[in-house]
Order: sequence, then structure tokens, then C-alpha cells
Amino acid sequence: MALPPLPQGEDDGEEVATGQFGYLAGLLLLVPLGDVVDRRRLIAVHLAISAGVTLLTASASAAWVAFVGLAAAGVFAVVVQTTVAYAASVSPPAERGRNIGVVTSGVVVGIRGARVVTGALAETWGWRSVYAALAVLSLGLAALVLVVLPSEERSDPPAGYRQVVTSLGGLFGQRVFLTRGLIAFFLFASFGTLWSGLSLPLSETPWQLSESQIGLLGIAGLAGALGAGRWADAGRAAPVTVLALTLLILSWAAIAQLSWSLWLLIVGIVVLDFAVQAVHVSNQHLLTAAHPDRLSSVIRSCMVFYSLGSALGAAATTSVFTAYGGAGSSLLGAGFAACALAVWVTDRRPTRPAVGPSGDKAGSFAEGHRVGWPS
Repeated sequence: MALPPLPQGEDDGEEVATGQFGYLAGLLLLVPLGDVVDRRRLIAVHLAISAGVTLLTASASAAWVAFVGLAAAGVFAVVVQTTVAYAASVSPPAERGRNIGVVTSGVVVGIRGARVVTGALAETWGWRSVYAALAVLSLGLAALVLVVLPSEERSDPPAGYRQVVTSLGGLFGQRVFLTRGLIAFFLFASFGTLWSGLSLPLSETPWQLSESQIGLLGIAGLAGALGAGRWADAGRAAPVTVLALTLLILSWAAIAQLSWSLWLLIVGIVVLDFAVQAVHVSNQHLLTAAHPDRLSSVIRSCMVFYSLGSALGAAATTSVFTAYGGAGSSLLGAGFAACALAVWVTDRRPTRPAVGPSGDKAGSFAEGHRVGWPS
């Protein structure tokens, strides 16, 4: 859920940090509830509470009240992750990747569209109208969820809340989870580098674009998640990952031409968005398939990597752009993408087989030992 801007003059950095801290708290404390209670009802409750806290922000008479509302909105913005877990839980295994891709596409469309719609609302009726509209929309979605979505059918009894909250440590000990988490970390660091450093050069000479025009650029490249979902269902998550990470690196070569070509920038954005969504959906498909009884906890744990990566990209871009300009930012984004690819390549190396007392190898890659080759 995108957090629109506060009135002009407030500190944008504080606004973003407030929402991000709230979102991280929600990931750690609220998303695990999906493994304990019915996710459909949980989604509805979170949307209803989101409506209340955004109304608080809309009616705030002091900055601290608005920031309290933003922090709470960040906490309950994790309803998105609960929705992904719900989609995975009600989907047949052969359609899980495609359905996760549909939900993820909706999230991306919402984030991109919010840049355009909220800017238009704020210019016409002021910043409070943005939060008021978001509150009405959240309340309407809460009612729609209860009316349209079916309840989950769980064969196993739900785990206890304390157990699922503390399950993060156990997941870190699993190689596939840790590998996919590190890929996600560098993936979203690269993604954050683009969207944190794009506004300044586009708003200056020679382009001098408005916020609304810059927001329109974000509409590009929304088809990636759907295609990636279908490939993941077909068991192609591994080739999708390496292809997408390679494209992610190449996309920065086009983005680096921003100073003289908007068309190359658009091509770069399209390719980058496709690559990010492809890896994102493949990650979630693999991890939810491996842990069908802990969907919310797995998605929560993976999103911690995404959040930390996005924060790193945003923070590093500010310093690099100030010192080295757009070329430096492009190298930074490509570097993060290369790190993600390096993690994938390193993990794909087969584990050296054990050697028995006679000197014979206990096994070999050709004989089916694929310890170092997770999907």
C-alpha cells in the first residue's frame, strides 16, 4: 500500500522512514497471524483498521498526529503479504505461481498508479483528500473481501502465534530460504536504486518533468509477474531466475542513458520491472511450495529481505547520486543486480561428494546428488 505525501513543507525523509518502520513491525508481528487465524477475515480486519488510521492522518491537526497515522498505516499495509499467502493457500499446486503473479501484478499496478492518482488528487483538493479517498477505498475492499472471497480450508490445525512469530530463526537455517532471501535482498536494492534516484534527474534540465509525468513512467513493464508465474508452475523457476537477473543487469545499461534519451530509459524500466517481478514471483512460488503449512510466516520472512534491500538501495542512491550523478547510480544498481546473480551462481555449484575409506567417491553429481542445486 503506497503512502501518499504529507503537505508540502513536511520532511519527506521522516514520512518515508515512519511508514517503513511501521511496515517492518507489521511484517514481524501481524503477517504471522495468517498461519493462526482465517486469512480472509484477517485481510478484512486489516483493511478496516487501515481505513481508520488513514482517516486519522487525513484529519490530523498536528504533524505528530499525522506521523502516528502514517506509522499505523505502515503496520497494516502488510495486508498485501497476507493476501499473497491467501492466494497461495487457496490455489491448486499447478496454478499457484500464476495466481501469485496475478496478485503481485495488482500490487505493482497499485503502487505505480498511486504515483499518478495521488498527485492529481493532491493538486486538485489538497493532500487530505488523498488519505480520505484511501480510507473509503480500504473500507470498501474490506466489505468486498468478506462477500467475494471463499474461506480457507485447512487440513492441519493452525500453529500457535508465538511459534510462528519465532519461526524466522529456523527458516534462516535452510539453504534454499537463505539463498532466495539474499537474492531478494540484492534484487530490491537494485529496484530501490532506480526509484529513489529517478525523480531528481528527470525534474531537472533537460527534461524538467512534473511529478505526474514522472509517475507515468512507472506504469511501464507490468506484464512480468504473470509470465513468471506460469513459468514457475511449469517447474522453470531456476532458468527464470538466471535469465531475469541477467536482464536486470542489462537494463541498467539502458537506464544509464537517461541524460540524453527518455526512450532508452523507458526500455530500461520495462526490462527492469519484468526482471524484478519474474524473480519475485519465482521466489514466492518456490518458498510457498516448500512450506505449504507456513505460508504467512515464509512470506513474512522473505519480505524482511525485500524491505532491508529497498532501504539499502534508497540510502545508498542518495549518497552515490550526490557524488557521481546518474552514471554512478546506474553502476550501483547494476552492481546490486550482479550480487544477486553471484548468489544464484554460487548456490548452483554442486557440493563436493564425500570420499570413502577406499578413496572412492561416495557419490557424484552424475549419480543424482543435487545438494547444491536447489530449484
